[in-house]
Amino acid sequence: MDFQNVKPIHMDIRVLGTGCPKCRALEKATNEAVAEAGLDATVSKVEDILEIMKMGVMTTPALVVDGKVVVKGKVPSVKELKKLLTQNQ
Repeated sequence: MDFQNVKPIHMDIRVLGTGCPKCRALEKATNEAVAEAGLDATVSKVEDILEIMKMGVMTTPALVVDGKVVVKGKVPSVKELKKLLTQNQ
C-alpha cells in the first residue's frame, strides 16, 4: 500500500468551559499546541452548561478530542497538550 497519498486524520477538538479564565487559558494553549504540532484540527469552544453536562463533564475546563474527554479540571502546558494530541497520530 502507498502511504504517501494518505491524508492526515482531521481532529475535532472541543474546549468545554463557561468562559472562566482557566477555560480561556485552555482554549489558547490548545490552539497554540495545534499550530505548533501542525495538526489538521478544528478547535471549538462549548460554553453551554447543558452541552457540557451531556458529555459527562462536571469539572471545567475540559478538553474533548474526537468525542473522548482527555482533560478535566486543569490547564496542561502547551508542551503537554502537543504530546497528548499527537500520541495517536
